[in-house]
This record gives sequence, C-alpha cells and structure tokens, in this order.
Amino acid sequence: MPSSPARRAATLALVLTLGLAPGAAAGPKKTRGSAPEANATPAPAAGLEPAALRAMAERLRTEERSTQGAYERLAWLCDRIGPRLSGSPQAAAAVGWAAAALRKDGLKDVRQEPVMVPHWIRGDEEITLVTPVTRPLEGLALGMSVPTPPEGLIGEIIEVDSLDALKALGDKVRGRIVLFNAAMWRDPDGEGYGHISPLRHAGPSAAARQGAVATLIRSLGTLDARLPHTGTLSYEEDAPKIPAAALSTEDALHLHRLLQAGETVRVRMRLDCRTLADAPSANVVGDWRGRERPEEIVLLGAHLDSWDVGAGAHDDGAGVVMVMEAIHLLKSLDLHPRRTLRAVLYMNEENGTRGGKGYAADHAEELPLHVAAIESDRGAGPPLGFSVAAGPGATDTVRGFARGLDAIGATAITEGGDGGVDISRLRAAGVPLLGLKSDMSGYFDWHHSRGDTLDKIDRATLADGVVALAVMAYALAENDPPLPRLPPRP
Repeated sequence: MPSSPARRAATLALVLTLGLAPGAAAGPKKTRGSAPEANATPAPAAGLEPAALRAMAERLRTEERSTQGAYERLAWLCDRIGPRLSGSPQAAAAVGWAAAALRKDGLKDVRQEPVMVPHWIRGDEEITLVTPVTRPLEGLALGMSVPTPPEGLIGEIIEVDSLDALKALGDKVRGRIVLFNAAMWRDPDGEGYGHISPLRHAGPSAAARQGAVATLIRSLGTLDARLPHTGTLSYEEDAPKIPAAALSTEDALHLHRLLQAGETVRVRMRLDCRTLADAPSANVVGDWRGRERPEEIVLLGAHLDSWDVGAGAHDDGAGVVMVMEAIHLLKSLDLHPRRTLRAVLYMNEENGTRGGKGYAADHAEELPLHVAAIESDRGAGPPLGFSVAAGPGATDTVRGFARGLDAIGATAITEGGDGGVDISRLRAAGVPLLGLKSDMSGYFDWHHSRGDTLDKIDRATLADGVVALAVMAYALAENDPPLPRLPPRP
C-alpha cells in the first residue's frame, strides 16, 4: 500500500537524522560480486553511530508498538495453527502460512527448501503411582521416546540427581525406573536449563546401560503449577532404548518424600508414543535483496516447529514473528541496507535439527558470502542484548551498535556461544554468529509445556525484541567492512 503523508514525513525526518537519503546509506560503494573482506578491522560506517541507531530504534519502536504487527502474526500462528511438531499437519500448515506471509511482505525468491524430518507421535500416555499409595501422576513422554509394552510396565523407583550419582549406583539400577530429580533455577540467562538438560538428553541411555527399564525426570521448569514439560532425548547406539517421560515438579517431589521416608515406591507407566518414517517438510526462506551488495547476506533465523502440547508461543513462535516483522518494519520505513537480509524459518529444531543441518548443506557454496547470522530462540521476554561469536574485534563493534538500543535495555553484549542451535551449523564456514538474548526469568515457566500459549506473551516486550533484531540486522548489513569471520575450531 502507498505510504501515508504522515509516514512519509516521519521517514524523511528519520533518514535526515541518520544522515542518509531514503533507501540509501552513507559510505563508499563496493564492487558487486566480490567476497566480503575477511578479518578486517571493524569500523562503523556513517549512519551507524549510537545516536543514529538510537533514532532508528525509537522510530521502529513507535511504529511496532502502534501496529502490533509481530503480535498479530503470532496470534494467527498460535490460535489458528497451534502446536507444530515436525511431521505433523500443523507443521505443514505453518510452512505454508510463513511462505505466504513473506511473499505478502514483498520479499523476493520466497521458497520452501525441502528437508526430511523425524515424525514422532505422542499417542496416549498414563503414569500412575501404585505403591505405597495409588495416585495418578502428571507426566509427558519425552520426545523420541520408545513406547512401553501395550499393557504398560511397573517398576520400583530409584532416585538420583546427576549422571555421576547414577553411575555410582552400578547394578542397583537393574530392573528399576530411574527418577532423575534435580531442581531447575530461575535466572535471566537460562543457566539452570543448560545445567540440568543433559539429564534429559543423556539420562535414558545412561540408565539403560545399567539395566534400567525406564526413566522419569523432574520437569525442566521453574513454575510450581503441576505442569509437566517435555523435550527431546538422545538415544545412544550402544545402549538399549527404554521409555522415558517427564513428571511435574510436584509429583517428582512427592516420590522423593516417600523415598526419603523409607518407602518402596512403584510406578506404572504406559506410553503409546511411536516414531514413524521420516516425513517431508521444509525450511522457509525469503530475501530482501540489498541495494548495493545483494550477493552478501545477513541471515535472520528462528524455528517454525514446536512441541505438540502447547501452541509454541515463546518457543519459538515469538522468534519467528520477530524475524518476519524486523524485515517488514525496515522495509516499511524504506531503510534499505546495502546487503541482503534473509529470513530463514527453520523446521525441526526441537527433535532433530534437520532444518539447520539442511540449510548449511544446501547453501555450502554461498556461506562465504554470509557476513553474519542472528538467531532468535529465547522467547519474548525483554531483550537484553546479543551474544557474539566472531573474529577478533567483532564484539566491540557489536557493542557499539548495541549502544543505540539503550532505550529498550538491549545493550548487554557477551562473547562466545554459537548464536543458537540452527545457525550453529554455519560456524564451520566462519560465519559470525549472534544470538538475541532475552530475559528468560519466566521463559521456563511455560517452555515445552501445555502452557506455552499466546496469553503468556507481553506485547510490549515482543515489540522491543523486534526493534532490537531489526536495528542489529540493519547495522550488520550496512557495516563496512563486515565483522571478522570466525577462525576454524581446533
């Protein structure tokens, strides 16, 4: 639609503040077709000083909080499509919706890049305490778990709080159900999840090697609301595959108290989950081609899939709509960077990472021209800043850009990491990797649970996340020379 006089006036005021002409940016022009300079000393171009980026951020923030574009997209994704586990009809619907939305936004060469994904189905599930009392327990099968026998299984509970504690039990585990009972803690960076999640990933195979018949894990969550949280496990080839499920915090603590009282505790598990043949799906990719160096790319990524028990609002619907809306906002204000901004909405981050692997493989020849990649997969809490994994001097350059985001508090820049699960596959090609850091203090209340629904999203902080992503993507796409590339890992 043509812009209104008010919008045109606001855009003109903004670009004059930035020292740019509409649709252009200051700085020397580069010859097309050449690869970006590797490991050059970063230096901000005109228009990328903190004051200029601050003016841009304020205009973007005003626009996004007014239009609520990201929230409206997320409402459609959550309320009309809902849970989007890889291989499901809802995942296919999300791919179609995203591609259509990017085309409507005016992105070019919007395509669905095929990828085969795991197809796991939850089925019916029932977990019951049978000794010393009978009581139903709130639980969810872990993603990719094998089923129990059709009639279920009954096992005596043995409790541990770490993989080391499990190993120390030796043969005492044989024939029992192992309960991994370790508490998550609440913090802005989600460190508790990183500390406890190996129990979920590696616990079932570790327990199976010692003869366990099944495992249970206290949910990786921070809200006491008898709300179980699922998540994927990773079976090892050298271990039997045994059923695995998560329990609500309250039920795990109930079992713990009974064990501490000296009781023999038995639980019945019946899981009807199963893995079908891999299913066809796709990553959704679309480009807003750069005005001057369109062959060079700044990638903005998030994952379309979600677990099957909630609507995937925080994980990662919020990231998806932030990526889409960040590019749309820049386009609507005619802030057209010299390099291409590419939206990549990955499939299958949750239980296989086939989308991330597929994109890296399919675009291997093009990766030397990816000057940066940013991932958004930490929910819709207030944006705090970015993590940076790149060559020498890159962190200081990004810190300078982030000074333009002080009004929304997104100025914290940390060095290290891989940006996110999906873009981490680009590290081998030296692509600088950034992750949008959001405050995760409340994220694990709902993560991977039935509670991850639209009503948990704060509109204002979602809008601020869009702004942080848009400003950083613009700066990275405009900056010359680009960020120094990552050195090869030892």
